[in-house]
Amino acid sequence: MFTTIVVWAGSWISMKLLVAYMGPFQVVAARYLIGAAVLFALLIVLRRPLAMTPWKLTLLTGLTQTAGFQTLVQLALLSGGVGKVSVLAYTMPFWVIPFAWLILKERPTARHGVAIALAAAGLVCFLQPWSGMGDWASAVLALAGGLSWGLGTVLSKRMFDLHAPDLMTFTTWQMLLGGLLTVPAAIWVPHAPVVWGWEVALGLLYTGLIATAAGWLLWLSVVRRVPASIAGLSSLGVPIVATLLAWLLLGEQPAMVEIMGMALVMVGLVVVSRAPRSKTK
Repeated sequence: MFTTIVVWAGSWISMKLLVAYMGPFQVVAARYLIGAAVLFALLIVLRRPLAMTPWKLTLLTGLTQTAGFQTLVQLALLSGGVGKVSVLAYTMPFWVIPFAWLILKERPTARHGVAIALAAAGLVCFLQPWSGMGDWASAVLALAGGLSWGLGTVLSKRMFDLHAPDLMTFTTWQMLLGGLLTVPAAIWVPHAPVVWGWEVALGLLYTGLIATAAGWLLWLSVVRRVPASIAGLSSLGVPIVATLLAWLLLGEQPAMVEIMGMALVMVGLVVVSRAPRSKTK
């Protein structure tokens, strides 16, 4: 669990550094195509099912959970700090609530309302409307990334409820489709020439092989060994560690009001993670 948190937190630093050398769409495409290639190799070695899972939900999950989420946060990192972007992206559990209500017919509880109120207060601290909203574009992109991830999470739940696919096979295929969906943008959206060098090679190796392929396997290992509630709470450590790493390695010292915002969002996430399972409408 600790290794998973550190690996995923480190990926935020790597993503921030990579956008200085290549376009954001290129970073996303390379990351997930490398990760998917490694996972396909593991499927063969482990003799897991290779056939594509039901294509509609797989494609929609790849579009939202992989392509949409990662592209939006990568764009947010162009101007936003790692700490702020990672915390706002990890508001994903809040977005799951309305999507689960609409798609899965799971009604929210009063505890969900408290969690959303805490998150809203935290977002106000981040946006700082009393001082001109600050870097609002980066914040909106990061929030949209969390929203896309939340929708992908609900679609994944829908897939498991309807078809019960092999977890690793489904993860691999949605990762491949999500990566392929970003290839046209990586090719045709104008961007500065890629500055090839050891920095790019090391960054892609980390994000594609370690943070994506190995990171997902580590996460599945955690989910298999501990209760889902504990696994969900453990993921809250990722933006905290990412913020600390950005402070230490990139000199991104958060302002006190941003620390307050992070605290409110994280408390809200703890509340929503510990909420009882929503009742079906």
